[in-house]
Amino acid sequence: MKLLKGKTWQHEITGVDGNTILFGVNIFDYEWKSTHKSVKVCDPLYGQEYKFAIYTVMINGQEREFAAGEFSNCVWGFYLLKY
Repeated sequence: MKLLKGKTWQHEITGVDGNTILFGVNIFDYEWKSTHKSVKVCDPLYGQEYKFAIYTVMINGQEREFAAGEFSNCVWGFYLLKY
C-alpha cells in the first residue's frame, strides 16, 4: 500500500511591507480576506514558531489562499499549502 504525502504549509517568500511578489503580483496591492483560520509555521531562517493568519485574495478572477504574518517590524513571511 502506497501512502500519499499530504499538503503542508511551506515557506514561499519573505518580503518587506508593501513590496512583496506572491503569485506573480505585489500581494500588498490586493485586498486580503481573512478566513478566520490560522496555522503554526516555522521561520525558515531562525526556526522560531509563529501563528499566522490564513487569507484569500482574488487575482485575475482566481481565488488564491496563503498564510502571512510579520516576522519582525515590516518583514513579512508568506506560506503556501503545497505537497
